[in-house]
Amino acid sequence: MAETFEFPHDLLAAQEELHQVRARLLALYERLPWSVEPAPGFRDQDLWRPRERPASPGWAEQERTEVAELRERELALATTVSQHPFWATLSGPRVPAGRMALKHAHEQPASESA
Repeated sequence: MAETFEFPHDLLAAQEELHQVRARLLALYERLPWSVEPAPGFRDQDLWRPRERPASPGWAEQERTEVAELRERELALATTVSQHPFWATLSGPRVPAGRMALKHAHEQPASESA
């Protein structure tokens, strides 16, 4: 049975928001054009794995701003989570075990995580 940890509420909240910000950022990247700047399409057939891309109109200013804001928030949350004082209460192999448990804490039903 995996070890359980008593994570502080603020650490759990920061990790959950980090998951949400990363999901929003991934969804945004998936709908944006492949190139930030306008770029012509291309086709590389001479490679071991041919690839091609259509022309890219680039990102609109609002899209660039949204990406920048999400990346800034992601960095702030990742810093909060990784430098939280809770980690000083663990030592040895409990540290990486705790970090992995925190990443998956949101997957547990509320009755198990409380």
